[in-house]
Amino acid sequence: MYKTLQPEGWAKPIGYANGVSARGRTVFVGGQIGWNKDCKFESDDLVDQIGQALENIVSVLACDGGGPEHITTITWYLTDRRDYLARLRQIGETYRRVMGRHFPAMTAVEVSALIEDRAKVEVQATAVIPD
Repeated sequence: MYKTLQPEGWAKPIGYANGVSARGRTVFVGGQIGWNKDCKFESDDLVDQIGQALENIVSVLACDGGGPEHITTITWYLTDRRDYLARLRQIGETYRRVMGRHFPAMTAVEVSALIEDRAKVEVQATAVIPD
């Protein structure tokens, strides 16, 4: 139900896919930030907030029988790209802990701020769950 799209001759991406095709029910997960189920931040650390945001996405998907393996796209909104780039190894470890070795199409952008003052990242996802 899920196919990674990799044009012939293109360099293989690391940690993401250039494109994905899938069939099934589409689930749109609104932007998740690094706070817990009670809307409380447990950490101001970027890597911790990424882990929590990804766990929040997985929790939303579970409401409709989905999991990380069904995610087709992720968009990251980050308030500090330098911090993100400096900590890619830790972020990758955290990503794999929550999402496994599933790498959908991804986009990351730096924004000047997020609505919640303590938020360092917001992550939005789309998933396709097989019928």
